[in-house]
Amino acid sequence: MEIEKFILAVVTLDRHKVGGCGTPLFYAADKKEQDTIATYLARITSGVIHDLENGVYIIVRH
Repeated sequence: MEIEKFILAVVTLDRHKVGGCGTPLFYAADKKEQDTIATYLARITSGVIHDLENGVYIIVRH
């Protein structure tokens, strides 16, 4: 059995919205930095960015 879809990373503006998930967390100082970090991580990991619209992005491999 192979896992095909999983979260590679989480990029957030608010440390209190995410924690203890076992996935790498990246904290951004502002929206621009969050966008940059998420974009670079998605390119590096061949993942897709999903905006949860609460200040949290997840990078997922489909």
